[in-house]
Amino acid sequence: MSGILYGVGVGPGDPELLTLKAVRLIQQCPVIAYPAPETGESLARAIAAPHIPDGRLEIVIRTPMVAGNFPANDIYDHYAAEISNHLKQDQDVAVLCEGDPFLFGSFMYIFERLSEHFSIQVVAGVSSLGACASAAGTPLVSRNQILSLIPAPLPPAVLKTHIRSADAVAIMKVGRHLEKVRSVIDELGLTDYAQYVERATMDNQIVSPLNKLGEQAAPYFSMILIRKPEQESL
Repeated sequence: MSGILYGVGVGPGDPELLTLKAVRLIQQCPVIAYPAPETGESLARAIAAPHIPDGRLEIVIRTPMVAGNFPANDIYDHYAAEISNHLKQDQDVAVLCEGDPFLFGSFMYIFERLSEHFSIQVVAGVSSLGACASAAGTPLVSRNQILSLIPAPLPPAVLKTHIRSADAVAIMKVGRHLEKVRSVIDELGLTDYAQYVERATMDNQIVSPLNKLGEQAAPYFSMILIRKPEQESL
């Protein structure tokens, strides 16, 4: 016998956006694991905090978020081994993940290391895609439009190719790439169609048309949405 590993999506930031299933599993699992930066608090834990009972064993998966050093294989090897020890002792483990575990979620690195050896259930969470669209008050797509999901760290030429060919785009992980992405969008003449959202559903959420956004630093949890009228194409 061994415990079950749960990859639990905790949503984009608002604790009320956890699913009922996520809350139930967080409350019943004796071991809770979650990602965190090398220093500082875990956002995933902060989101789930109202639902974590006292006395749970907690595993803080501290990972570097430095360009070119993620995912950190040795670090995920270490934490996968630690989690597997609890599973072997017939303890269920819930690994918390911001948004949805399989949409750029860090849980996938634990999953790929343990999926052949243990029973794993992935609990879908409210993704940042839906959260940002709701915050911006704009549909992602309509009718037969095609949505492209684009990571901001891509080189400018690659960004331009993907944005130009799509009906609608969601550019994720904007962060320090804001000015690069904004320049590409401007070159394509799409700035008036773009909406900027950071920290969707959180208390410090910011929503702005891109053409009204001033010079500023953007956090990792920021996104730019672009959708043109249906009769046009990007």
